[in-house]
Amino acid sequence: MEIPVYLFTGFLESGKTKFISESLCDKRFNAGESTLLLLCEEGIEEYESEKYGKNVHIVNIENEADLTAEYLSALEKKHSAERVIIEYNGMWQSQSLFMNVPENWTVYQEVFFADSNTILSYNANMRSLVVDKLTTCEMAVFNRVPKDSDIMPFHKLVRALNTKCDIMYEHPDGSVQYDDIKDPPPYNRDGEIVVIEDKDYAIFYRDVMEDMSFWHNKTVQFKGVIAKDKSLLDKTAIIGRHVMTCCVDDIKYLGMVLVSEKAPSLNSYDWVNITAKIEIKFNKLYRGKGPVLSVLEIVSAEKPTNPVATF
Repeated sequence: MEIPVYLFTGFLESGKTKFISESLCDKRFNAGESTLLLLCEEGIEEYESEKYGKNVHIVNIENEADLTAEYLSALEKKHSAERVIIEYNGMWQSQSLFMNVPENWTVYQEVFFADSNTILSYNANMRSLVVDKLTTCEMAVFNRVPKDSDIMPFHKLVRALNTKCDIMYEHPDGSVQYDDIKDPPPYNRDGEIVVIEDKDYAIFYRDVMEDMSFWHNKTVQFKGVIAKDKSLLDKTAIIGRHVMTCCVDDIKYLGMVLVSEKAPSLNSYDWVNITAKIEIKFNKLYRGKGPVLSVLEIVSAEKPTNPVATF
């Protein structure tokens, strides 16, 4: 049986406990389903189990190492859980959970909570943990935001990492404001040839991967570095850039498949400028559909002063 998982992330005193508690007191959300509530940190606010009903089973997870598929499956069976709610520890990496949940658990919703008074400090001092949570969430909720205050720093924080999640600001009086700020891309998406500057590759890559249908049959021009290995066909190579999300430790090569008669003459680490038509189609390197660049022109290029792109 598939078990839906509702995942709530964020740092201490960000509002997770209050939100989960209020949800469990709401009969529209808590209609008697056997619910396993996993608490991965202990905050100031406490859960009042007697308010939720006997169908809610609260279990404390004290150590990140306890997040194993075997242990979580045992908890599911012990409490005959029909769904799982997780209040996650902000200091733990999300992959510790994602890589170890039972196969029949599916994350239905992931919400990130932040205290507007402290989140920018967390971002400055523990950037990797903020990136870890914001990258995968479907909604970001900023609490304790004074009315008429500048929300742009929070908006930029989220949009640098996640272009699709909803953003909500809760004011001290309990009223809420939804983020409706429109962010134009740094390039002309509707140009006959979409020219991507070096500094914008990371944004372009994410744009293509998140909105493939738009980019199908679009012609683009950008500079990238070639990657090749023996698994590629003769006329195939990879072009991309190394991208840093938050720090040196998380630099990754983000590339796309290219097809060209000149591919056999290309070598790994070659820098090139290409003009290519993007086609969204199946390729084994994507294990499904993805952007395949049919090269119209490819020429050697100088390595840029800063070869690592960022968001």
